This record gives sequence, C-alpha cells and structure tokens, in this order.
Amino acid sequence: MPIHFTPLSAGLLLINLITFAVYGYDKFCAKRGAWRVPEIRLLGLAALGGSAGALLAMFLFRHKTKHLKFIIGVPVILGLQIFVGARVMG
Repeated sequence: MPIHFTPLSAGLLLINLITFAVYGYDKFCAKRGAWRVPEIRLLGLAALGGSAGALLAMFLFRHKTKHLKFIIGVPVILGLQIFVGARVMG
C-alpha cells in the first residue's frame, strides 16, 4: 500500500528532516571547534515544527543535552505542537 502525504504531513516531515540535519551539523562543528549554529536558530527550527527531529537529534547525537533551555524547551515545544495539532484536527 503506497504512502500518501498531505501537504501538511509532507511539510512536517521536511522541517523535521532539516532540523535533524542542522542539529547533526552543529554537533559536527562543535567537535571540530568550527563555527556553530546559533542556539536561537536551533530552537527556532524546533518551534517551526521540527521539534520531533530536534529531540531525536539531541539524544542520538548527544547534543545540547546539558543545556536546560533545550532539555526543557524542546519537549515543551513538542508538547504544545501536539496539543495544538490535536485541537485543530479534532
């Protein structure tokens, strides 16, 4: 059975893939002492719908897991997005 994406689900998948990749890139840069992605941009990507990708990347790459604004902020953003999505969809 083929998978059918709505524009919303395709957009959410895309922003989560981008967010995951940016968090991974930032971790890569951190290990090498290179230029970093600003924290406001990382949190902004989560707020734009990439919170699941951010949370997965945080734990998979062990990145930003000692920063309270990420440990608390990203799950709170995800919870709010789920809550709002549930209210809008049903």
